[in-house]
Amino acid sequence: MTDTTPHRGHDGARPGHAPAADHEHAPHPGGNDSLHAKDPGTHEAHAHADAEAASDAGILDLDAEVLAGHLAEITGWLPLDGSPRHVLDLGCGTGAGTFALLDRYPGARVTAVDSSPAHLGRLREKADAAGVAGRVRTVLADLDGAWPELEAPDLVWASASMHHMADPDRALRAVRDLLVPGGLFAVVELSGFPRFLPAGAPEDRPGVEERAHAASDRHHAHHVPHRGADWGPKLAAAGFEVEGERTVAVHLDGSRAPAVGRYALEGLRRMRGTVGDLLPAEDLAALDRLLDVESPHCIARRDDLAVRTERSVWAARRAR
Repeated sequence: MTDTTPHRGHDGARPGHAPAADHEHAPHPGGNDSLHAKDPGTHEAHAHADAEAASDAGILDLDAEVLAGHLAEITGWLPLDGSPRHVLDLGCGTGAGTFALLDRYPGARVTAVDSSPAHLGRLREKADAAGVAGRVRTVLADLDGAWPELEAPDLVWASASMHHMADPDRALRAVRDLLVPGGLFAVVELSGFPRFLPAGAPEDRPGVEERAHAASDRHHAHHVPHRGADWGPKLAAAGFEVEGERTVAVHLDGSRAPAVGRYALEGLRRMRGTVGDLLPAEDLAALDRLLDVESPHCIARRDDLAVRTERSVWAARRAR
């Protein structure tokens, strides 16, 4: 069930690349349409980086699969006069927003920008499989530095990526300058990585999920200071006219979506890595029991899971 209400801003902090990664990355070093050579380093370091990228890609794909309906609801709400011809997806990850926008606007093409060669490679694989590769261009770029040459878009989409920018106000102005006159900028944020367990669970350590979220929020408040920002005033200060704000509340019954168990397992695994030094031993032990895939108590085996989170969206127009 989904409840849509006008957005009033929130204090929820969005986990960075720990719980679910930030479902779509902020763009970082790279260049147009090419994968740069890896930095020099040890074989072990490269193997670790490759494994981490593969893990990130997996949970981004799970997020896209589980929450596809809610993402479609947001794209359908955008106040567009007609179908855009060119869409720019900033911090595209493995393409959750890219493919939602391609589905919503069959005549559009998308330029997908991200920091991760692995994520862009996965996006291209998915585009090939879906038969839409001709409508997608990928760009590896660091938007905290000099922006690459990009064709002016009718619509810019930034989902869980703006708060990663070192100077988000600068990035907002850059988007304004890039958009065609009258073009639309959609900024999407999540209130946090989803909750999955019912009240009183797990039975041996009730409330551990909520305490882990609180610890993750404290961690990311320091490392990602713009997470959870109210983007409305920032957009106005950058020269946009905010046309709409909305929060979509997500409550998805896990019994109806087979991927929810895997999504919960991978998300909690990432959160465990972030909060390991912030929780008491009893809570860490409870998390480890939930993450033990050999145990009948593993979170992925529960039949009472639900996906509970919120997505907030701001739609802002570049003045003509």
